[in-house]
Amino acid sequence: MVHGTSGFRGTRAGVTAGSSPRNKPDPLVGESLPRIRVPYWCAKGHETRLVFIKLPEDQIPYRWDCPKCGLIAVREQGEATMERADEEVVKSHLDYVKERRSSQDAEMVLAGALKRLRARRILTDELLGDP
Repeated sequence: MVHGTSGFRGTRAGVTAGSSPRNKPDPLVGESLPRIRVPYWCAKGHETRLVFIKLPEDQIPYRWDCPKCGLIAVREQGEATMERADEEVVKSHLDYVKERRSSQDAEMVLAGALKRLRARRILTDELLGDP
């Protein structure tokens, strides 16, 4: 018989640390640490509240990326700006790959991938236009 509910019903990660969903003690789960909720505001006025482990004030980030618009959100309402600093340019996956690999490395990886596809007869020379 198949039930229409999820197999995770009644489980809430981190909420009831030290006990299982049915309040039975679980010896593998430790005590929960104290947490604090920290608000962040971006220049567009979006508010984001994040939960952190209670740490000293200097260890909690002052800035955070706004999940709604991508601008920088800060902990002081009204102090965020619409612009990112030059060193904070958002990089794409391709930018990170280019940092790790040279063009010669990329050519070698591409040649190896094409060779494997040809060996599996997934990619033929006619599809690539190779002689």
